[in-house]
Amino acid sequence: MRLKSFQLPDSGPLLATGYLVFWLLLWPTVQPFWMLPYGLRFGALLLAPVRYWGWLLGAELAVTAGIDLTHGLRGGWLGFAINEFPEPLVMAASLWLLRQFNLHASLHSPQEVTRMLLSVILVVTATTVVDAALLALINLPASSELMMRVLGEELLSHYLGILLIAPLMIMVLRTKIERRALTSLLMDGLLVMLPSMTILLVLSEQAAPQPQFARVLSLAPVLFFAFRHGWRGASLAMIISSLGMTMVDRHLGHAPSGAAAYLFLAVAGTGALMLGSATDALRRSSKRVAEQNVYLGAVNRRLDQLAQQLRGAARGNLQADENQRRHLAAELHDELGQNITAIQTHVKLAQARLLQAGMEDISTSINAILAHMRRALHRLLDDLRPAVLDEFGLLRALDEGPIRDLLNAAGMVYHTELHGDPRLLDDDTRTAIYRLVQESATNAVKHAQAGEFRLRLRIGERRGIALAVLDLRDDGTGLPNRLPRGGRGLQGMRDRVTSLGGQFRLRPDHAGVHLRILLRGNNTVAEACEQD
Repeated sequence: MRLKSFQLPDSGPLLATGYLVFWLLLWPTVQPFWMLPYGLRFGALLLAPVRYWGWLLGAELAVTAGIDLTHGLRGGWLGFAINEFPEPLVMAASLWLLRQFNLHASLHSPQEVTRMLLSVILVVTATTVVDAALLALINLPASSELMMRVLGEELLSHYLGILLIAPLMIMVLRTKIERRALTSLLMDGLLVMLPSMTILLVLSEQAAPQPQFARVLSLAPVLFFAFRHGWRGASLAMIISSLGMTMVDRHLGHAPSGAAAYLFLAVAGTGALMLGSATDALRRSSKRVAEQNVYLGAVNRRLDQLAQQLRGAARGNLQADENQRRHLAAELHDELGQNITAIQTHVKLAQARLLQAGMEDISTSINAILAHMRRALHRLLDDLRPAVLDEFGLLRALDEGPIRDLLNAAGMVYHTELHGDPRLLDDDTRTAIYRLVQESATNAVKHAQAGEFRLRLRIGERRGIALAVLDLRDDGTGLPNRLPRGGRGLQGMRDRVTSLGGQFRLRPDHAGVHLRILLRGNNTVAEACEQD
């Protein structure tokens, strides 16, 4: 469950009031190299609509004027205007220009973090340049060394203020976080940050150089939070660690840390923010990959189901075709075959009368025609449904049946190598094997101009599934280069194999035509044994 982000009120006075409250809370923390109110102003102008900027800046100037009045308003109202007005106005103008170039209050990706940090550098540089110009006009006798020190302090304090406050404001006002992630962040805060601050306090009470070592050590949790919770954890850990170091220094009465310590803090904070953003991007990428894998797995399962349905439909069509062939063969055998036999019987009975009438040549011609019709009928019946397959079984039909007669009649040598038990295979697969060998032998006779034809069949089982490996080859002229799929005959063989869920491979590395076919039985080996 995602928690909703806080929404800014659509009211200038309410925004100004809230901004004023936070400004007053952060004002006591101001010290050299540490300007959190500057970061609050940057975040407020970045997140609030432009139409409310006047309210925000007006509230800030009002509270600043009140603070200066309590201290005597040194320099008068002119000095106040010169010191306080340019910086907010320059920041507002810079942010307005950057927002025109699509600067968004987002740290969602490393690119957005880089764009935000570059924008921060531009804004800080612009305000510092204006302050430098005013400082040069007001304090002409000031040495260049003093001016550079002041400007360096201002650059570092402003950058660090934005680095600590702006990401926290973006996290609260512009991003949504899951309840589980928030719970984990709070638990890690108690289990990691609290002991870290305790260790910081203990080490800081010791003599130098332990206090400096403690400051460096306190940044270790920031890296942990960046890895574990992304840029949100890094920004939260940074502000807690920084406030912890400042409060410890004040509690123990130590002198404020120098520029080197805060420069280290700024560099470490920048690196932690970039690291956290990269970690978030990597985590989102991994999540998308996992979701994509789940989706692809579901798609693959769906494709497998569709493939099984298509194979089932193709097998059903093949069975329907074979059943139709069997029925047609039976009808032709019963009707046409019996009629041819009846005609031959009547002609034989009429031969004596035809001989007496001197028309014995007619009976001879009729018998020749009937014999030719009977041979053609036998070939047609064999094409429709090979009776030899039902009478002899698969292995004997391949070795001794019409296929050998066809090849021998064409003057080709027929070699067979048959292994295994055909009873492991279902009827569709056995029929398909015979049809494949028959079609391949017919192609070899008609087109290959071959001298021999080799058949190798191995039937076995693997993991309870019956398998048949069929190897067919001739030594003929091979296939034309322009017919990679082998023409209609080979295409029909390929379709038959595909419909049974098998694999059809035309091997081009041998002379002639070499086919290698793998078929899987529809029945398991256990089912085949039960049927036997």
